[in-house]
Amino acid sequence: MFETKLFSFYKIDPSRGSQVLIAMLGENFRGVIGCDDFSVYRKSMKDFNGVAQFCLAHPIRDIKFLCDQKDAATKSYGEGLCELMRELSSVVHWHDSMDVSIFTALLQAKKSLILAAATNVPTTREAQNLTKRFVTHGESFFTFITNPEMEPTNNIAERAIRFITIDRRMTQGVRGEWGRRFMERLWTVLATCEKQERNVLNFMESCLIACWHNTPPPSLATAPE
Repeated sequence: MFETKLFSFYKIDPSRGSQVLIAMLGENFRGVIGCDDFSVYRKSMKDFNGVAQFCLAHPIRDIKFLCDQKDAATKSYGEGLCELMRELSSVVHWHDSMDVSIFTALLQAKKSLILAAATNVPTTREAQNLTKRFVTHGESFFTFITNPEMEPTNNIAERAIRFITIDRRMTQGVRGEWGRRFMERLWTVLATCEKQERNVLNFMESCLIACWHNTPPPSLATAPE
């Protein structure tokens, strides 16, 4: 699924491969993608020089996992990073009460401390795996600092897909191509109308009337005034 402030778009596909992302956004997309650090997004960044905000909640969960390890060095490593993440989170929450330049400078300082601490790593496999992520894609976990419109996590998308998960669990989903196209369009209409504060039934009624009279249907591409 694709989520913005005014639109939601759902796509059902048997593959999670990069070809689906390219088909939806194109090779020339120059926006910032908020996502997890799944391999498809990493490949897109590499192949098309893309920019992403990897969900910061994912490495935070991995850091908390390290805090519970029996190895003393690994546990200490995790606890140190966890404390730095707490400090970063505190700064994020000061956003509305702080001068923008000071706010950004503080975030940059916390980011530098986190990336520096992440490379001072014990030899355990669990710690090494986390370090590899920060060394390879560390900057992408902090894109939100220089792109204020981006959230540091992809929680918005996670919430948007929750009702789809419930829907599919209750109905058992669909099997055919026609059914998949119908459901992804219906979900898109429901979620986008809610965001744009449109009446869903009125919008769908207008679509049916346009179909019957062979006239252009209403569009969700432009939010109502």
